[in-house]
Amino acid sequence: MHPIKRPKLILTYLIILAGIHGLFGQSTNPDIIAYIRQYKDIAIHEMKKYKIPSSITLAQGILESGAGKSLLATEARNHFGIKCHKEWTGKTFHMDDEAKNECFRKYKDPEESYRDHSLFLTQRPRYASLFELEITDYKAWAHGLKSAGYATNPRYPELLIRYIEEYELYKFDKQGRSDADEITQDSITETPPGKIEPLPVLPYPTTGFAVVGVSDKDRTIYINNKVRFIFARDGDTPLGIAREFRIYAYQIFRYNDLDKDAIINPGDIIYIQAKKNKAKGKTHSASQGETMHFIAQLYGVKMSSLYKLNKMRPGTEPKTGKRIRLY
Repeated sequence: MHPIKRPKLILTYLIILAGIHGLFGQSTNPDIIAYIRQYKDIAIHEMKKYKIPSSITLAQGILESGAGKSLLATEARNHFGIKCHKEWTGKTFHMDDEAKNECFRKYKDPEESYRDHSLFLTQRPRYASLFELEITDYKAWAHGLKSAGYATNPRYPELLIRYIEEYELYKFDKQGRSDADEITQDSITETPPGKIEPLPVLPYPTTGFAVVGVSDKDRTIYINNKVRFIFARDGDTPLGIAREFRIYAYQIFRYNDLDKDAIINPGDIIYIQAKKNKAKGKTHSASQGETMHFIAQLYGVKMSSLYKLNKMRPGTEPKTGKRIRLY
């Protein structure tokens, strides 16, 4: 009995399949593999710009869009199930979901959907804690998304993690370790403006603040302890300031030791870069009513570092006259 000769076409298919196994573990779902190949570069690009793990973005895209095959993905190019919300002014697509005839965002192409997904996560305070996580900690990100309310399915983290591990999406996250914490330079004119906006009336000296530039909204930018900052104007919000300087809302909260519900008042010092761990050679005598947050902002020092330098328990406030170490 002669051995069966496999057609050349089948042999070629088996070779290709072996290559796919090498790239994506033991998974062979052709729709998912095609989806990863089509969108991985976009996910990596978004990761480098917005510091969202590409593995999480791809896993969400696979799950929310049915690997690009769902009605929402094919008709509205919406790969992440993002609903309209009150701020959306673009095109819409209506379909039954948790309720009848719900409003979803409609995009011109999937790439716009990926970008809006990045903005959706970076511009909402409830997701700010995610950006304190390591970009390679996809498990923490998956659980964090569920805790922040991205999805109602109790198995949402489990499903994301399964896709990430089954298709080895975590390998793409290694390309996202570049620092994305610096403000975009095209939002600043480095030469000090000819006319500096008047300083607000402040209960502390401002003579030590040097002018280093102006934003494209004619806002004067100062430097303190080698960190750039602005004085808040009436009506300023963390999101508005973040957009002005091409950074993300979570960075404004983090750089300024602000809670997600914090209100910005006119005249507040708002840093647009990360503060330092110390202010070399300086101390501060606490006046009545001054808080550690006030002192941290005044000198451009992180609150966590300030507590450590002074061996104080986080959350406690200084007594009047207490000498606060800044280095």
